[in-house]
Amino acid sequence: MDLHYLVDNLTNPALLFFFLGLIAVNLKSDLKIPENSSKFISLYLLLAIGFKGGQELAHSIITSEIIWSLLFGVFLAFLVPIYTYFILRLKLSVENAGAIAAAYGSVSAVTFVTTISFLEMSNIPFGGHMVAVMALMEAPSIIIGVLLISIYNKEKKKKTSFKSVIHHSLTNGSVVLIIGSLFVGYFTNDAQAAGIKPFTTDIFKGFLAVFLLDMGITSGQKLKALIKKGWFTLSFAIIIPIINGCLVAVISSYFMEEVGNRLLMSILAASASYIAVPAAMKLAAPKANPGLYIPMALAITFPFNITLGMPLYLYIIGVC
Repeated sequence: MDLHYLVDNLTNPALLFFFLGLIAVNLKSDLKIPENSSKFISLYLLLAIGFKGGQELAHSIITSEIIWSLLFGVFLAFLVPIYTYFILRLKLSVENAGAIAAAYGSVSAVTFVTTISFLEMSNIPFGGHMVAVMALMEAPSIIIGVLLISIYNKEKKKKTSFKSVIHHSLTNGSVVLIIGSLFVGYFTNDAQAAGIKPFTTDIFKGFLAVFLLDMGITSGQKLKALIKKGWFTLSFAIIIPIINGCLVAVISSYFMEEVGNRLLMSILAASASYIAVPAAMKLAAPKANPGLYIPMALAITFPFNITLGMPLYLYIIGVC
């Protein structure tokens, strides 16, 4: 493995701020980012990446690679929650298995944004259409997770409204913002886009650093609780992302050319949602334990992907 990318990634200021957050928790520091500020920064990151993706897409020619990328992303969003559900059922209840499967079938926008920062730092080009791929992968897995819970939960007397689940998945704030920003960026001309470049581009990495500091604090607080749950969930939170990321890193060579696009597709397959899915599962599967699926995605899978996952998938892409 090329250690150059690993070292560059681990010395990325944004990632170092994530580690600072972890250290602060272990030192029992009172350091924290105000909740309203954290929410604003997360919205800003989605807005900025969506807008820039729309700008890139506007300058791109719709090719077979773009179409296949969109279709493959949706396919993964349906496949991953189905196969992971039956693995999880070996040890967990129907509700917990469905919620975790939905989380690992969906995507982490923050992991995606961090990967883009890594690509820009490494001068590796990527296409703006990958933002659209991410947006399309958010909702299908939530729907599949709820369907699996509904089908296999024989004790459930009151069925969740399928229509309400679909509506909640598609109108989730993060989904609306990323898709909306993509269209805004697509229809904005270059001169107008240059006028807000200081907001959408220049301060992006600074906000990402602060957000990852907050993620480090949150991860550190949730990690101890997850460790108490046992080896099965801990192993799942690392092994499944490795399997998904590595397989997609190989398979993507058949229809994608750009290294950056293949890495983004791999990281989307390997990531897990800890924002959109918990919001949906609170409505659709209230008996599912958020003390399992949130720490798994946030405290284990997220740190793994942004530290070791990206260089690993990039290495596989380089030899395939």
